[in-house]
Amino acid sequence: MSGGRAAVVAGIGAYTPPGLVTNDDLAQRLDTSDAWIRSRTGIAERYVVAPGTATSDLAVEAGLRALKSAGDEHVGAVVLATTTPDQPCPATAPQVAARLGLGQVPAFDVAAVCSGFLYGLATASGLLAAGVADSVLLIAADAFTTIVNPEDRTTAVIFADGAGAVVLRAGSAGEPGAVGPLVLGSDGELSHLIEVPAGGSRQRSSGPVTDPEDQYFRMLGRDTYRHAVERMTGASQQAAQLAGWSIGDVDRFAAHQANARILDSVSERLGVPAERQLTNIARVGNTGAASIPLLLSQAAADGRLTAGHRVLLTAFGGGLSWGATTLVWPDVQSV
Repeated sequence: MSGGRAAVVAGIGAYTPPGLVTNDDLAQRLDTSDAWIRSRTGIAERYVVAPGTATSDLAVEAGLRALKSAGDEHVGAVVLATTTPDQPCPATAPQVAARLGLGQVPAFDVAAVCSGFLYGLATASGLLAAGVADSVLLIAADAFTTIVNPEDRTTAVIFADGAGAVVLRAGSAGEPGAVGPLVLGSDGELSHLIEVPAGGSRQRSSGPVTDPEDQYFRMLGRDTYRHAVERMTGASQQAAQLAGWSIGDVDRFAAHQANARILDSVSERLGVPAERQLTNIARVGNTGAASIPLLLSQAAADGRLTAGHRVLLTAFGGGLSWGATTLVWPDVQSV
């Protein structure tokens, strides 16, 4: 962000539930195989919630880790990016804030599907710039398997559960960890490409659900692939340009872990070499809004991402929605 107070990353943490599901596990109940899944998605395994576990449970765990990383037990606001709130009403963020012992701070949800973390960065940056808070806990969490049809091999093999979080403090635009210019966009005319048709006011005002499949997440894969590649490529180029970077200046490229083929296509179009790409999709699958902070946290923990690295972030999701931004990675320890 330019002018005023910038949002600066002061801590980061992530959490995946303990339920590990391999491709061979899925092949026991679906018409698929490990080779088929790997070749089309790049995914080998993923983590899923146990019965009774909700998005808030994932969010609290990631939030605790981010607060510990920042060395801070209190923040001035909580923003939760999610597509899978615990309930349609109320928002899940206030419950997360209460469970974290943060008292009566402002807390609310942001819904932008897999672009949620970047939309959350913009939201948290605004809270800091406006002086609403001096620090914000931004959590991106999804129990995505709770809205995926377990019998649909086109989506059940891709989506998984997890959470990632960052603590953002008010600072200056030139310091390490400052969130750079944000590029965001949407196209509601293509909302049908990624949707859960039932469960909202449109369906509820129309009567009972007539097709059980409408209660589950659906995605038109071929069209989604094309738009994801185009939008993430374009947004990444814009964000780099606004930051005064060339793509050659980028040390690490952190894209939403949607599908290995999409990641490869975006990187190829941008000209980002393989050694500068951050990826964890093989181990965790597509975790929705949690994808980018989970990736950053794991990369910081294992040494792929270190202080001083110039990082380009981008995501694409339902809405359609997309975004990108830049930052120079600060000296923070992932928890």
